[in-house]
Amino acid sequence: MNANLPLGAYVLSGKVSDARAGIAQARAGEDLGLGSLWISEKFGIKDLGALAGALAASTTRPRIASGVVPFQTRHPVQLASLAATVQSLTEGRFVLGLGRGGSWLSGLGVPHTATETVVVDTVTILRRLWNGEEVSYRGPVGNFTSLQLRQLPVTAPPPVVLAGVGEQSLRLAGQYFDGVLLPAFITPHAVERAAADVRRAATNHGRDPDAVRVHATVLTAADPPAAAREIIAGRMATYLQAPIGGERIVRINGWDPDALRRLRDHPHIARLGDSYADAVLDPVDLAEAARLIPETWLAEATATGSPGACAAQLRDYLDAGADELVLHGTTPDRLAPVIHAFARGAAR
Repeated sequence: MNANLPLGAYVLSGKVSDARAGIAQARAGEDLGLGSLWISEKFGIKDLGALAGALAASTTRPRIASGVVPFQTRHPVQLASLAATVQSLTEGRFVLGLGRGGSWLSGLGVPHTATETVVVDTVTILRRLWNGEEVSYRGPVGNFTSLQLRQLPVTAPPPVVLAGVGEQSLRLAGQYFDGVLLPAFITPHAVERAAADVRRAATNHGRDPDAVRVHATVLTAADPPAAAREIIAGRMATYLQAPIGGERIVRINGWDPDALRRLRDHPHIARLGDSYADAVLDPVDLAEAARLIPETWLAEATATGSPGACAAQLRDYLDAGADELVLHGTTPDRLAPVIHAFARGAAR
């Protein structure tokens, strides 16, 4: 049921005002042979359940994946039910991507980060529910006396992927999950190290390391005009400003932490608090702060330039140990030149 290319892409990337655009993007991605279509849920008009249902009805081959749902935002039975429903709609094409959270969750009155116990217990509860069991549980996930899904799809349960790049998340992905989703802006060398960590954890836990898929997110922009440098750098600045997450990206890439400190100390970034830079800052202010990002960082951790250059950089990520690349920053309907260049190279 999967497409041939080891490439996926996000639909509705960035700020959007019309969710219907995701349907045309998904169809374009399927026509290009993408293996997966990813949904980055944002409260508003990027609700996972609604979008996944629309994409399920609009496509027949690519997997539909969430990238990602924080553990803390849904009751386990609600999450299990959502995933089971989409798995039925897609005839087995759904992938549930879960994330450990972020500081933005403070406004919801839930913990910023899911603990290791919450991560392990939640995925265990989900799988037991999908297996038709009645679950009683008392612990950090909540207190439940009799959770159960009354109806289940005839398809197998969906694979569950853990997002992250920290040591603990990579270990947990290898031990308990079907895959890991690595963030944007890490280099092929960093992907190689992360993939090795995940597979080592799987082996040490008695699992088949090849059964744990490594999905690497790669910001991709073919032939960007001069102004696109500011857009790409602004997106990187948003990733790097995040507490803990920015340090993890810099550390796994082997980059200079002083450069990260200078970026965060810029007045436009320092005043943001928990707000995302590219969601709050005026583009001129964001571009001014993002000029502090070294050019080498942008070159090493993105796929940009001509379609052929992008395709070559994507192959570097696959050669480093990724099973699939999730293209970010450009929607599927605009990726045709890169996909065609990649397919030509793969056919040689």
